[in-house]
Amino acid sequence: MQFKEIVGQENIKRQLIQTVAENRISHAQLFLSSDGSGALALAIAYAQYINCLDKQADDSCGVCSSCRKYERYIHPDLHFSYPFFASKDVKTTVDVLEEWRSMLLADAYFDMDIWRSKLSAENKQANINIAECHDIIKKLSYKAFEAETKVLIMWLPEYLDKEGNSLLKIIEEPPQNTLFILVANNQEQILSTLLSRTQIVKIPKLSHATVEHYLMDGHGLSENQATEYSFLADGNLIEAKSLVANTHNDNADKFAEWLRMGYGNRVLDLTAFVEQAATWGRENQKNFLKYGISFLRECSLLLSGADDLVKLPVRALETAKKLSTHVLDLNMADAIISELEKAHYHIERNANPKILFLDVSLQLVKIIKFKTFPKGTQHIYN
Repeated sequence: MQFKEIVGQENIKRQLIQTVAENRISHAQLFLSSDGSGALALAIAYAQYINCLDKQADDSCGVCSSCRKYERYIHPDLHFSYPFFASKDVKTTVDVLEEWRSMLLADAYFDMDIWRSKLSAENKQANINIAECHDIIKKLSYKAFEAETKVLIMWLPEYLDKEGNSLLKIIEEPPQNTLFILVANNQEQILSTLLSRTQIVKIPKLSHATVEHYLMDGHGLSENQATEYSFLADGNLIEAKSLVANTHNDNADKFAEWLRMGYGNRVLDLTAFVEQAATWGRENQKNFLKYGISFLRECSLLLSGADDLVKLPVRALETAKKLSTHVLDLNMADAIISELEKAHYHIERNANPKILFLDVSLQLVKIIKFKTFPKGTQHIYN
């Protein structure tokens, strides 16, 4: 993995390269980011750059023996640790190393849900257990085989329970030329004893423009499609790729028209819409509802006077302003969001889509046209 293969994050790349150039590599670092920001890819590219035999000014060479092994994740001095589902056949991460390598070779941007789908999870909880901690200590106690620096990349240290305390000594006083990189999403869930022994590198979410350009250049999407998907993904490249694979490309128009049908009490049109929505498939239905939730939250910002915080693309922004001026108020937006969130929950659990979308459509009529809120929604209408 080279830095040039990673989407965006130019400032972080320069920062990491500079630490190598100035010989101030902290032996234990925590790459903290949200899903889809590229933290794991950055950690791998950083390790490859450190051990590259012919470093360039802005990247590893990609052709030396070390880089070629890093590209296939088979370098003997590159170790990974990650959550897995222990069983009688799977005791440490080594037992699912081939699955891990296959995942990385396919795409270094993935989350726990995608990783879980590649393993036999059954009803078990994923974790990084004490046997894995002991295996880490054992592997790092050996001398380096080839590289100048041994590297351990631990993905999602949040899955370490108190067993992680067994790693404190080796992290605090590591063998010579050993680098720990922890790649995490949630600082609050990491053992405080581990956290205090690492240097934190905060990796920001990708900008909407970065995701948009990636979708247009890498997936051939039109500007309108890429703009919509980047808005929905909100800096999460994993989500953006999922949308490319599953989502209809006209959610913005469809959702706005659905609201107009509700406002006009156009029952026949709503019935036709329900018939159409029922044919989309579960993932597309979920993504349509997610778009609606995101869109209405942006409308709520407009209604609250926080126009500067709105991140809608131009066309959708015009629609949102019209709706916020002439149709919606905060109570309505909040009530509709609640209905869409419930619908998303039930779609995930295989609810009948015709019944579900018909029910939500009727709720839209009640909320927008007749200003009648669903039972249990606590609003005082002004």
